[in-house]
Amino acid sequence: MKRSSAILIIATVFDQFDWSKIGADILSKTIEIILISLLFYVLNILGQKLINQTTEHYLNKENTANNRISTIHSLLKNALFYTLLIFYIYTILTVFGVPVGTLIASAGIASLAIGLGAQGFVNDIVTGFFILVEQQFEVGDLVTISEINGTVTAMGLRTTQVRSSDGTLHYIPNRNISIVANFSRGHRQQMINLRIKSDTNIAELEQVLQQVNEQLYKTTDELLALPELLGVNVQPNGSLVYQIKINPKQGSEIAMQRLLISHYLPDLKKVGITLPTNTLNLQG
Repeated sequence: MKRSSAILIIATVFDQFDWSKIGADILSKTIEIILISLLFYVLNILGQKLINQTTEHYLNKENTANNRISTIHSLLKNALFYTLLIFYIYTILTVFGVPVGTLIASAGIASLAIGLGAQGFVNDIVTGFFILVEQQFEVGDLVTISEINGTVTAMGLRTTQVRSSDGTLHYIPNRNISIVANFSRGHRQQMINLRIKSDTNIAELEQVLQQVNEQLYKTTDELLALPELLGVNVQPNGSLVYQIKINPKQGSEIAMQRLLISHYLPDLKKVGITLPTNTLNLQG
């Protein structure tokens, strides 16, 4: 008897709903959401193409910094994504009848949003903007940020991506970027410390080194100046080194050190000059 009463109550409640109308509403909203999603997908595709074409146009211009254009390209894509995402969420909530305008206008909700992280988000955007305007670094630059060394691979509205030499990709919030060491601005002088024995014939050593320097300077565009022979110096551990200062192009520092050393060693060996073991010490 009780079971029959329960079934009757459920059936009565069930009959009170206009299931055909509910089904029509669900179908209508589903179709509407699909159409809205397709619209924003198309807008995203068109926006990405427009950004790509615009940046490619500037890249093809002479005297245009490729790294800077790549940075602007990355930021524009991020700006497009977040803008479309905000409007997409707003539109979807409106479809479901959520009074988004009222919620946004509510001082309590606005204060809650700020308290929950809007301030950090705004700080990220503002800091990223000033990094771009001041050209502190660009995509492709070798930098040290927050004790992280690596190459900048992307700059976004909220984060900067830096890939270390071991392949690790670091995501750094822009608001945490306070001090930046940029190794890709200008040309850095490099020092080669060639360890020598105390009985080394310095005059003969310098003659060989000078010949190699002049030969490579004439044939290598990455050397901006003739390598300079600085002379003998004493290391803290008491060992003797002969120092050579070089001025390579930015990005070719290690390659030029290796090139010079690979020519120094065989030429010194030809004239009978032998070097101690563990002979090389490269410094930036």
